[in-house]
Amino acid sequence: MTSSLNFPRGLYGITPEWSDFEKLTRAVEQAAEGGLVALQWRQKSITGHEAIDKAGRLKEICRSLGITFIVNDSIELALAVNADGVHLGREDGDPGSARQRMGTNKLIGLSCYNESVRAQQALDMGFDYVAFGAVYPSSVKPNAVRADLDLFKSFRASPNALPAKQPGIVAIGGITPENAAPVIGAGATSVAVINGLFDAADIRHQAQQFSRLFNA
Repeated sequence: MTSSLNFPRGLYGITPEWSDFEKLTRAVEQAAEGGLVALQWRQKSITGHEAIDKAGRLKEICRSLGITFIVNDSIELALAVNADGVHLGREDGDPGSARQRMGTNKLIGLSCYNESVRAQQALDMGFDYVAFGAVYPSSVKPNAVRADLDLFKSFRASPNALPAKQPGIVAIGGITPENAAPVIGAGATSVAVINGLFDAADIRHQAQQFSRLFNA
């Protein structure tokens, strides 16, 4: 049976904590030129009206570029800026109410760390992707639990994890173009990257290097 993904396959960028918003928008545009398919707004230091303003502006840029725009942590912000979806972690409220609040036409992703049971529960609740990691040591979250590649393999092999329309399986944590291939080979349909993308001297080229791995 042919299956399609709920969440785009490929490079999933996560915004770095930059104070220069214009620098960030230029970087996103460069990443888009290299094949970026989705972007997550993750700006912990920006809240309130400033968050709505800047996330909303970046959402419009992403929409013009054909990039799926996800908001980290906040259903309220995701709805306020009409984002394509929201990404939730362990501390972001009750996952069970997320679909009701977001509606049926929005994407929902869940951080599942190294927990296959949590991932399966997310799929049972109708979430669109699950994220496992850290796959490799992460400078953003140095104390994060590690998700072994066998977790991706076993989850992809589980009949209960493979409905006709498949959820995205996102890998995160310390991923670079040099170490991403085994992760994709193990079953990740997207790789989520902050520093491995936005710290590059040539962001467009770096995005291309990631994107080519999904076409190999």
